Amino acid sequence: MKEFISIKEASIKWNTSIRSVRNYCANGRVKGAKLVNRTWKIPLDAKKPIRSNEKENKNYLLDRLRFEKNNQIKGGIYHKLMIDLTYNSNHIEGNELTHDETRYIFETRTIGLDNHTSKKVDDIIETINHFTAIDRVIDFANYQLSEPFIKELHRIIKSNTNDSRLPSFAVGEYKKLPNIVGDIETTHPRLVALEMKKLLDEYNKKESHTLDEIIDFHFIFEKIHPFQDGNGRVGRLIALKECLKNNIVPFIILDSKKMFYYRGLRNYNQEHGWLINTCLDGQDTIKKYLDYFNIVYK
Repeated sequence: MKEFISIKEASIKWNTSIRSVRNYCANGRVKGAKLVNRTWKIPLDAKKPIRSNEKENKNYLLDRLRFEKNNQIKGGIYHKLMIDLTYNSNHIEGNELTHDETRYIFETRTIGLDNHTSKKVDDIIETINHFTAIDRVIDFANYQLSEPFIKELHRIIKSNTNDSRLPSFAVGEYKKLPNIVGDIETTHPRLVALEMKKLLDEYNKKESHTLDEIIDFHFIFEKIHPFQDGNGRVGRLIALKECLKNNIVPFIILDSKKMFYYRGLRNYNQEHGWLINTCLDGQDTIKKYLDYFNIVYK
């Protein structure tokens, strides 16, 4: 079996120029390459070196999430985020399943509840739906944000719930009835489609976004409140997608921090810092996960 290949063979294998391969070898970037009689010999199993800009742009978290998801890896970052994101996002909206119950449903795809405890069927359905929605976010993270995708997230979250059976509730479509969040009026149904198009057109003028811009989008989305219910969960899933797309460490809003989150949304027009700081705190939580799993991030 041939143990070494030539520079020309390596250039074909790596889909790059002969000059680039020669430079890789000369700069010591090809492990095991050796110069014999002024000719480079490259190990057959040598990997193409990663350019410095490719290293900077590599999305380690998204790559790991996709790998663990597709290979059904247990106990990794995908496993951890699925459970924690679902439990906290649902709990903020009143879901009564415990963290252990959420974990059990994800790990076993069965329902193991205390015999003396009754739980709402919708809580269980929306937990399973949220797992599916996160998978969709991971699969389509690099796609441009669009109305069809946002509506698809809502359809996933609310499918087969009691709400979905109500004549006035449009699953996967914008709301039909006006709604109020706390004491704040949201966009009237007749204006939602126009406001959502305006929001997305403005947002998609740029190819990439900063964390502040993603948070700003999140606030405007929640202010519009385009769906009859499920806006908070859909909004946080959008933020997750856009963080992954832009190679930004995502943030998780812990149920224990929900009052700070609500305050930040309520007062965002007067003071951006409260919501931004809450999201940065949630980002720090995710960074601890990434440190534990040895995942590189910016």
